[in-house]
Amino acid sequence: MKDFISSATQDDQPFEKFLRRRHKIAKVWQAVFYASTLIAIVFLATLLVNISNRAFGYVAVENRIDPDTLAARPLDDLTEEELAAVIRERLRPNRVRTIERDSGALEQQTWDQLYAIVIEEIVQPKVVKSYPLLESLFFPERVRLDVAENYPQAELEFRSWLNTRFLRVPMSSRPELAGVRTAVLGSMYLILITISIAFPLGVGAAIYLEEYAIGENRINRIIQTNIDNLAGVPSIIYGILGLAVFVRTLGTFTSGAFFGVEGASTGRTLISAGLTMALLILPILIINAQEAIRAVPNSIRQAAYGLGATKWQTVWYHVLPYAMPGILTGTILAISRAIGETAPLIVVGASTFIVSDPTGPFSNFTALPIQIYNWTTRPQDAFRNIAAAAILVLLISLLSLNAIAILLRNRFSKRI
Repeated sequence: MKDFISSATQDDQPFEKFLRRRHKIAKVWQAVFYASTLIAIVFLATLLVNISNRAFGYVAVENRIDPDTLAARPLDDLTEEELAAVIRERLRPNRVRTIERDSGALEQQTWDQLYAIVIEEIVQPKVVKSYPLLESLFFPERVRLDVAENYPQAELEFRSWLNTRFLRVPMSSRPELAGVRTAVLGSMYLILITISIAFPLGVGAAIYLEEYAIGENRINRIIQTNIDNLAGVPSIIYGILGLAVFVRTLGTFTSGAFFGVEGASTGRTLISAGLTMALLILPILIINAQEAIRAVPNSIRQAAYGLGATKWQTVWYHVLPYAMPGILTGTILAISRAIGETAPLIVVGASTFIVSDPTGPFSNFTALPIQIYNWTTRPQDAFRNIAAAAILVLLISLLSLNAIAILLRNRFSKRI
């Protein structure tokens, strides 16, 4: 009996060594995974700190004219009529006529419009020096001393470049007065057009390939191979395709001239950009939708057929609702890629400076990535501050769109 136990123990020793080795390897890989996650968090935190460091902080501002000398009361307390009187008194008649020609009579403009004219045309504030957030928080005395020595005429104020005014006003050649309203509206219109076109086409293509294109024939293999390859094509190629097809070849339609749109000139419009971005994310949507449909258990289809459902009824009432959470996950990834793309929009013809808001699919446009790129190439430090604020707007917009998609996905998941 002892000999049997001894031999069994000897036989177990190689297994125990192998088991301990596997546990050591598992611990090593676990440490690698923890380290990679920690590194990713550190990089993300560094990115957010770097952006916030430019979007907030002290600024030294010099006004061409002291706003307190324009009226007996502060500008914030003046009425529309009083602001209009200040504008007519301080500006040349030719400049007033130009403003009224572009924006309407002063008496018909809102308080915000009149106040913006006073600040931009009369007060003309200029940021002569901006200080990072970390320096503003931890070394405020050094900042005040620097302003007192180098900019004695300037006023020191803590400024959040990301504020409601930054979201409400259009672009400007002066960073102190610039906003992202036009770029935000352009990005929202662009994403709406892109998803409206790409989502039904992508889901429809996935349904055909998974439910109707039965069999390994040559045509199906060619279609699937091309879809897989298109998912890895650089975005600039899609921009060139959009320029050749939507802007030039179909320019009569994408400019709105065919539909009688007034002022239509070229095809460098929102609809051209939306169609180009739809082509860009279409392979991603198709592949993710295919995977979601493929994950639906075949027993659900068989049960529907057993109850007498047709092919389309099975797909519409059983397969699609079950696959919808996965499809929406792919849509989130597609939106994340589309909203941050710059290269295709530059090629298609997004404007780097435009002050008029888009009013429809045939409008000229810009987008947040284009505006961020434009501001980061400017030499003035203040443009980098508003570029950081615009990056925060882009991140918030992306997270908001993703949150909506996640809520829809969870809603479909609960129904199942």
